Amino acid sequence: MAVNVTALYAGLCAILIIALAFRVVQFRRSKKVGLGSGQDRDSEIRVRVHANAIEYIPIALVLMLIAELCGLAATWLHLLGGLFVLARLMHAYGLTAGQGGYHPGRFVGTALSWVVILVLAVIDIGFALAG
Repeated sequence: MAVNVTALYAGLCAILIIALAFRVVQFRRSKKVGLGSGQDRDSEIRVRVHANAIEYIPIALVLMLIAELCGLAATWLHLLGGLFVLARLMHAYGLTAGQGGYHPGRFVGTALSWVVILVLAVIDIGFALAG
């Protein structure tokens, strides 16, 4: 069975992860920091933005893949996948713009990520119980 929808969002999320990793590498090279943040606030924020993506993206994609394999309609997969990518972009922007403090993008991005993950989890549990 093809998993074209999950493949699309996995690819988009992978590009986001690489873009965020590049920001970390760019900073580390410019400041000659081999590991960690070098006690620099901007670097610490970049590292956390990247790490946060790494923490949330895999579980969302696994849940999406399971839902697609179980037969969730492509419309729902695109809705949830699109919202998730938007949420991760909002979070990355908000955490950066807010310098680690409160920012609406960070708040909404986190909340929306959680909602998508919870919705996919409930859908997957529903498929498991119905199967």
